[in-house]
Amino acid sequence: MEQRLQWMVKKPGSWLHWQVLRGGIEAHSLLRRRYPKAASFVQQDPPQASALARAVLSPPLWSPQRWKNATRFEAPAQPVDLLWANMALHMSPDPQALIQRWHLLVQTDGFLMFSCLGPDTLRELRDLYASQGWPDPAHEFTDMHDWGDMLVQAGFAEPVMDMERITLSFSSSTTLLAELRGLGRNLHPRRFAGLRGRAWHDALHQAIAAGLPDPDQPGRLRLTFEIIYGHAFKPAPRMAVQEQTLIPLEQMRASLRAPKLP
Repeated sequence: MEQRLQWMVKKPGSWLHWQVLRGGIEAHSLLRRRYPKAASFVQQDPPQASALARAVLSPPLWSPQRWKNATRFEAPAQPVDLLWANMALHMSPDPQALIQRWHLLVQTDGFLMFSCLGPDTLRELRDLYASQGWPDPAHEFTDMHDWGDMLVQAGFAEPVMDMERITLSFSSSTTLLAELRGLGRNLHPRRFAGLRGRAWHDALHQAIAAGLPDPDQPGRLRLTFEIIYGHAFKPAPRMAVQEQTLIPLEQMRASLRAPKLP
């Protein structure tokens, strides 16, 4: 995802990392290295997670970086040139509202970069749960074409969507389930409402060990993840023309300053 920034001609003067603990500390370091002069901000919820992000990302007291262009853990006073949101969108209960919120945080001619999980994610585990008569192990993930439509509805332009499938292998059901716990939680509305017992937990481990073998690596288990990547730009707002139209002076000035297309 960070490598795709090489295609962006405009160098942002400011950028916001949305939910950095989920998006990746390593990614934050890569962005600061790519844009060393840009002001960087972090949006991290809830407050306990924000304190953890500050502790992890803040340079040591002796480091000059602590006093020179340090990351700010506060909402930017002005919209930013780049909003970076890695692995956040598929965890939102109202993704359209989240995209609209991102639109407000990006300034005109700025852009959004994001990634999320796609519908082919955990397909082997979904089939396994279905064969056992259990509710789905995860909520449904949105197709990349639908994300593109949501971006346009929120006011973004020129959305570019792409995807890839990644296969991960695991040495045991224990490591597989630990990885899934780190990635998120099951937000399916029809998930099992109570707490599972020890017998079900043992049955789950046995079913995973028997039902998810990796055909290319004997003795290992595998899962598929579909990763969706997207970016979109925020264009200047269009002025609605009616019989009688009132146009704010600042909007008229912005429209006159905007470059004209041939």
